[in-house]
Amino acid sequence: MKNRIGTTGLVFNEPLLWEQGATGRTGFSMPRRDVDPAPLDDRLRGDGPDFPDLSELEVMRHFTHLSQWNFGVDSGLYPLGSCTMKYNPRTNERQAALPGFTGAHPLLPPELCQGALKLMHDLEHYLAEITGLPAVTLQPAAGSHGELTGMMIISAFHRSHGGHRSKVLIPDTAHGTNPASATLCGMRPVPIRSNDQGILDPATVAELMDEETAGIMVTNPNTLGLFEENIREIADIVHDRGGLVYGDGANMNAIMGIVDIRAAGVDVLHLNLHKTFSTPHGGGGPGSGPICVTDRLKPFLPVPRVVKTGDRYELDDNAPRSVGKIHTFYGNFGILVRACSYILSMGADLKKVSQLAVLNANYIKERLRDVYHLAYDRPCMHECVFSDAIQEKNKVSTLDIAKRLMEYGFHPPTIYFPLVVHGAIMIEPTETESKDSIDAFIDAIRSIARESADTPEILHEAPRTTKVRRLDETLAARKPCLKG
Repeated sequence: MKNRIGTTGLVFNEPLLWEQGATGRTGFSMPRRDVDPAPLDDRLRGDGPDFPDLSELEVMRHFTHLSQWNFGVDSGLYPLGSCTMKYNPRTNERQAALPGFTGAHPLLPPELCQGALKLMHDLEHYLAEITGLPAVTLQPAAGSHGELTGMMIISAFHRSHGGHRSKVLIPDTAHGTNPASATLCGMRPVPIRSNDQGILDPATVAELMDEETAGIMVTNPNTLGLFEENIREIADIVHDRGGLVYGDGANMNAIMGIVDIRAAGVDVLHLNLHKTFSTPHGGGGPGSGPICVTDRLKPFLPVPRVVKTGDRYELDDNAPRSVGKIHTFYGNFGILVRACSYILSMGADLKKVSQLAVLNANYIKERLRDVYHLAYDRPCMHECVFSDAIQEKNKVSTLDIAKRLMEYGFHPPTIYFPLVVHGAIMIEPTETESKDSIDAFIDAIRSIARESADTPEILHEAPRTTKVRRLDETLAARKPCLKG
């Protein structure tokens, strides 16, 4: 690779804000007061926080420097497998920033927020049409929250039919939050091993499915990037024995406009708006994980529901079998605006989004298969999974490869997940990357494969040109330095 994106150029050091500035500096002017002053009682006021005195320029440079330490999808290719770090179009941000949305208080009466209610009602309709599942709630604040809500609905459904089922089947290719969600709903996770093709075998499901089992949680496509092609047969087995099928829709971005989720036999599906519908990732902040259900599960959806009566929109709490309210107000509204903007912008091209995501992943798979071990040698969906089996012969690990890739100017892919692949390297290019950027990534990771054979010591020391060199992973986890 002749020209690297990475560089050894200027790296800023940045002190704490309290180590900058000087007394009396200020970066803003207070607006003219339009009310009479009302001094606080000194007993209530106390000494106050120790805020540093900074100019506008110092504040601007501080946060700019911090941003230059970080790497995001606006910086370059971000190939995190099972996370879909794709570009978020700025038109979505513009719509979410409209004053009518940002200025609306969540306690406004319906007659003063008809536009916001209409947007939520329309978004529910769009998600229902995309998935094939007719009833939707937008309340959950993240994919994992939607997952928990979906399992609460399954639990409520079984209780309404006279009993509690104590188990749920979870494949070894599921997302890690699946067992936690089942456990929080009082069910014991029962693991299922995938077959030698990396997918579920109906016979295995039939062997484990009994009258004590509430259902199965299936990630499709699964975390190996493979489509569960037996999903309809598996759903029939589960339904015949009184269970329900939960679909982890985190990877819906691979099958939009291609797969009818209801026809596949799924009863409950959660969606990650930040993965499939181009909203920012939550990361502890605002996320969104709507769930879509079949008609028979609609009565159990959280309240309030957005309903339309004539030409008027309202929030309806009248649902006696509902699992209740699972989020303050009605979810993270600004994220919903972004997702709705994305869907309206793309329209029928949502299908093309999935087609390009799958094409890009298979292109990477074919271009790297001769230098990295391919765990499952078959067509993949939106992501492909390699391992370090070839490089391991030269004592080069997946971690070494990921650290060295940083010096080439790329964010590393997901490593050591899924757990069913030893030394996993999980790559998801998304549909928003061009062939040029994908080729640059391929050139870099092929160069690292050559280095692992010729000069493995370089990989053992990487990264050497970043602001922070390789950390002691164990010490960093147990005794993190949070000062900066």
